[in-house]
Amino acid sequence: MANDMISEADILSEVVAPGHAGLPPDSARSLLELRFNDHATQRMNELAEKNAHGSITDAERTEMERYMRVGNFLNLVQAKARLSLRACRA
Repeated sequence: MANDMISEADILSEVVAPGHAGLPPDSARSLLELRFNDHATQRMNELAEKNAHGSITDAERTEMERYMRVGNFLNLVQAKARLSLRACRA
C-alpha cells in the first residue's frame, strides 16, 4: 500500500492489532461494553438520512465522517477483545 493511500483506520489497525489476542479478560469484557450513547446514535441516524437524501451539508458530512472513524476504531478494539476472550477459553 502506498503511503499516500493509508487511512487512519489502517494505522489504527497496525496499533491495535485486532487479529492478535492479548487483552486480559476483564479489560476485554469492559471494551465490549463500549457503545455510542442514545444522543450519538440519534445524531448518526440523522446524518445518515440526510446523506441518503443528498441534503447533507459539508459540515455535517465532516461530522458524519468523524463518527465513522470513531466507530471504526471501536470495531477494531472490540475485535481484539473478542479474540482475546476466545483465546482465554481455549
